[in-house]
Amino acid sequence: MQGESKRLLSRDVEAGDVARPGNPKPQKEKPQREWPLKLRNFFFVFVFLGGGVLIGVVASFHLMGFLRTDSSYFNVDAPMTNVVFDSMFPVQHGMEDEELLWRASMVPRRPVTPFEITRTQKIAFMFLTAGPLPLASIWEEFFHGQDGLYSIYVHAHPSHQPEFSSDSIFHGRHIPSQPVIWGEVSIVDAERRLLANALLDFSNERFILLSESCVPLWNFTFFYDYIIKSEKSFIGAFDDPSPYGRGRYNPGMMPEIRLDQFRKGGQWFEIKRELALEVVSDVKYYPKFRDFCKPHCYIDEHYIQTMLFITNGEKLANRMLTYTDWSRGGSHPTTFVHSDITDEFFERLRNDRGCEYNGKPGHVCWLIARKFSQDTLRPILEHSLYN
Repeated sequence: MQGESKRLLSRDVEAGDVARPGNPKPQKEKPQREWPLKLRNFFFVFVFLGGGVLIGVVASFHLMGFLRTDSSYFNVDAPMTNVVFDSMFPVQHGMEDEELLWRASMVPRRPVTPFEITRTQKIAFMFLTAGPLPLASIWEEFFHGQDGLYSIYVHAHPSHQPEFSSDSIFHGRHIPSQPVIWGEVSIVDAERRLLANALLDFSNERFILLSESCVPLWNFTFFYDYIIKSEKSFIGAFDDPSPYGRGRYNPGMMPEIRLDQFRKGGQWFEIKRELALEVVSDVKYYPKFRDFCKPHCYIDEHYIQTMLFITNGEKLANRMLTYTDWSRGGSHPTTFVHSDITDEFFERLRNDRGCEYNGKPGHVCWLIARKFSQDTLRPILEHSLYN
């Protein structure tokens, strides 16, 4: 027995537990549960931060969808599934061209929001003008009662001070601009500037370039339906083998632009949103035209026409919506004056139905005509084209 007791005592001592009379055997301390507590705390922090990031992402998409808009601009008369943004929110900003084009190129092709919203598509009317808009009263009549279906952007010389009353549709519609020289790269820069400003409004779906001497030939309802329902964009882009077409090509444009791809067309285009984004995002073809389309190569007749032909040729109607009269010759089209404004004049343009529309022949060709002098203002209004 004594031997057995010694053996047990020895084992207890080796284990570090000394048994003493009157003292209970001490219990081994349980390991502290530090790691599960740390894991739980880390999990809560992760969930908190992850939730914050998720909320931030959703909020950012929401803000992107309403960039440069205001909830007060909703048209309460529209159906619940259809939101109409007012076309007259301010267009002034302090962005230089580089930032403006970058911001416009980052705008989604369709509004991205966490809400199911069907937008009302607007037409952006972009006026490229040297200064005043002498035919503004005609456009006022044309746009009357059509709020929410159009936007207006005016690019004039930076020294021009517009004098429109606060109730005019042109009030506050002049974008930050730069001087423009006819036939030079500055005119294309102005076109891209107009497109970029208009692209910042998500509701703008179609973009039409106009001059101060342009006049609509139809009322707004017909005009709007014709453009919005068109499957194509309206820009001329044809192969002209003459010295005034291919003769303006510069081999320095290779390899991006081959001679057989070089196109010519009128300046006054109408394009869909997706193509407008292509124009403001372009860094491949623009430098070639900037550097090699001069001095006899008029860039406004070739750059957008060639670039869109190469990248999206199947989406072009290969015709314009703006009528001009070149029958009298010269480097500029005919300017119509007071004596030209007759019933027969407008009937001839409106009844020209030799154009294809959405794959079907026999449709109206012209929605716009130019160039009109200031003295045509009153007789045009008297013809009541826009009732």
